[in-house]
Amino acid sequence: MTVVHLPADVATAYTETKSKIQQRLRDFAAVPKSSWFYEFCFCLCTPQSKAEHAMIVVEGLTSRDFLTSEFDPVYLLADKRHYIRFHNVKARRLLALRRQWPTLVQAMDRLDNARQLRELLVDSVDGFGLKEASHVLRNIGYRDLAILDRHILRMLLYCGVLQECHKVSTQSGYLQVETLALDYSKNVGIPLDELDLLFWFMNTGKILK
Repeated sequence: MTVVHLPADVATAYTETKSKIQQRLRDFAAVPKSSWFYEFCFCLCTPQSKAEHAMIVVEGLTSRDFLTSEFDPVYLLADKRHYIRFHNVKARRLLALRRQWPTLVQAMDRLDNARQLRELLVDSVDGFGLKEASHVLRNIGYRDLAILDRHILRMLLYCGVLQECHKVSTQSGYLQVETLALDYSKNVGIPLDELDLLFWFMNTGKILK
């Protein structure tokens, strides 16, 4: 059964936040290529950690010019004031990303399709599954990729898009739910990226990234 309506509270929240959500998406599209590396760092830090903590860590990486400086970032991730879970593993992933960055950028330059780019990132970046690759691409301006974290899945269930909790740990499961979310966004006339930020706002009270 196709759901074509937003629940009343979701519709109200969208009316109240639409302009802020659209501005946030314009902000993402305006991120300069010179800052992409740190957006990737952010999305390596966020799984199972607070987005606010990841933002603080990335501020520290940026101020210390992590891309071109030789230092191990583990101490930033382990800081109890903005702790990142699995800090040792994630620090190693950040170091690996720094080493491969020039080659990765060259590979990205050869592609302009969001789904091809996502496939490249999943295959190339240690720590990136479909969710993290979709997240970073959204944060640098690409559209129509679902970021299926627990907040979004909960809201898709609430809106009737899902009839039960779906596993998105496999590629086929993830893509199946993404297709359902895209169809729903078209039915209700709200772009998927706006729905994502709206659902995040309704779960957290914040419009971040």
